[in-house]
Amino acid sequence: MRQNNNSSGSVWILLSGGIDSAACVAFYLEENFFVQCLFIDYGQTAAKREALSARVIAKRYNVSLSSIKWSGLRMKNAGFISGRNAFLLLAALMEIPKDAGILAIGVHSGTNYYDCSPAFFHKMQSIFDSYTKGIIQIGTPFLKWTKRDIWSFCKSKKVPVELTYSCELGLEQPCGKCLSCHDLEILNACT
Repeated sequence: MRQNNNSSGSVWILLSGGIDSAACVAFYLEENFFVQCLFIDYGQTAAKREALSARVIAKRYNVSLSSIKWSGLRMKNAGFISGRNAFLLLAALMEIPKDAGILAIGVHSGTNYYDCSPAFFHKMQSIFDSYTKGIIQIGTPFLKWTKRDIWSFCKSKKVPVELTYSCELGLEQPCGKCLSCHDLEILNACT
């Protein structure tokens, strides 16, 4: 699992339209990577608003954005969605070129979600290695950062956080009800 690489290369970023994935775009551009983005509609409640933010962020950074839509059995609720990051990574693996280099996701520390842990990404990288013979690395540049660290990075690098969308309920943000908006309210109070 590649945390940070100072050499230029190619990266596909899972761009959800939120703060973490927008920061991921800024991070890899600053590291001189050729950045391409992928938005995945997996039936999440906020899919339309997230897709719009992802398009606006990609346009702002002048990077390409591809989208895929998965039709599941039901709409996904806010909060923990079992298997979400595993699904996103494997769905992207099916779609991106086999010489993509890095597939990045903007996860951070400070959550209780297993699929945001180093152990999870170690196992996922093992699966990726089995499929790609180590050619595609999972990029998690913020895995040891807190949400506040990402927020500070965004402020210092002028990431357009005003263009991001993070409400898990698909409402006007901050809704004050979901965990993402709660984080956003706390971060805004700190600035």
